[in-house]
Amino acid sequence: MVQHDDLHPSDVSAIVEMALSDHVPFETIKIEYGLSAPQVQALMRRTLKASSYRNWRKRVQDFGSRRAQYK
Repeated sequence: MVQHDDLHPSDVSAIVEMALSDHVPFETIKIEYGLSAPQVQALMRRTLKASSYRNWRKRVQDFGSRRAQYK
């Protein structure tokens, strides 16, 4: 299992960018980087400011109810 500490800073940056995108599902991140959805959420929690993380989670949850394949 991949851990945040095992990732290169450029990989962390790429994962955050992918997770912030409304067009990249968690499954794509898992395929490319080996991180599960809870691991991506934990990485985002550690990487983003608290308010940015809350806004991201709200957007992901709201959009997820409209599209099953979304995060």
